[in-house]
Amino acid sequence: MANPKLNHRRENPIPGLLYKLFVFAFGVFAVIYLVAPIVIALTMSFTSGQTLKYPPEGFSLRWYEALLDPVRSATEHAAAINSLKIAGLAVLGSLLFAVPATIGMSRMRKGTVGAIEPLLLSPLVLPSLVYGLAALIVANSIGFQPSLLLTVAGHVVVFGPLMYRAASVVAQGLNPSLAEASTVMGASWFTTLRRVTLPLLMPGILAGAFLVFIQSLDNVSISLFLADAETTVLPLRMFALIEESLDVRVAAISGILIGLTLIVMLVARRVLAPRQA
Repeated sequence: MANPKLNHRRENPIPGLLYKLFVFAFGVFAVIYLVAPIVIALTMSFTSGQTLKYPPEGFSLRWYEALLDPVRSATEHAAAINSLKIAGLAVLGSLLFAVPATIGMSRMRKGTVGAIEPLLLSPLVLPSLVYGLAALIVANSIGFQPSLLLTVAGHVVVFGPLMYRAASVVAQGLNPSLAEASTVMGASWFTTLRRVTLPLLMPGILAGAFLVFIQSLDNVSISLFLADAETTVLPLRMFALIEESLDVRVAAISGILIGLTLIVMLVARRVLAPRQA
């Protein structure tokens, strides 16, 4: 005897089609919503006009040339160097606490991890603007003034949990018997760490480093409070250019950052894909 539920499904394909249509339409809308601003920013960076305007007035590379001019864009170059320094140091600082925390938490009981992990991830929930103001007040109260190193420390606290989270996801899938086998065969703890544990965690560490670097490079709120007057960072300089004159070099900076991000993502995918296989 035929199943009436199966017959009902066969006779009414419309709900399934509507569901697929909704998912497809929503997915297309989401992709357009995410990609359209990037396309618009890239398009405006090639304008031949004098200000940010869409659609652009003609095609020209003049604003990329102006951005690369060491005289005209000296302030932007200094801001970019400061941002790269802060982002690079933030990645190193995150490595110093995220990797040991990941290894240590992977060896604890689930109950203990459940109690400690929310504390490690709490900076991700706290608004960075609130943290930046609070960090400035605390730093002033103990005698520290805004500086590049204080900005790096703030970025490590706020964005370091991203590296911990990425590495901990990989650590959860590791077989603990691999490290135990290395120890049983006579390897020291440092050799086991260097030859077994860290190579296995490397995909998560690299993914976390990428996230920390991008977030630090793009951050405004923490740098606004913790950086001194001499430490001009790229996002704040871009805001100043927009407020002053809608300078098209902002779009050129965005184009370079988008291109570099895509290149890094493609290279990371090619490098990490064989390890994941």
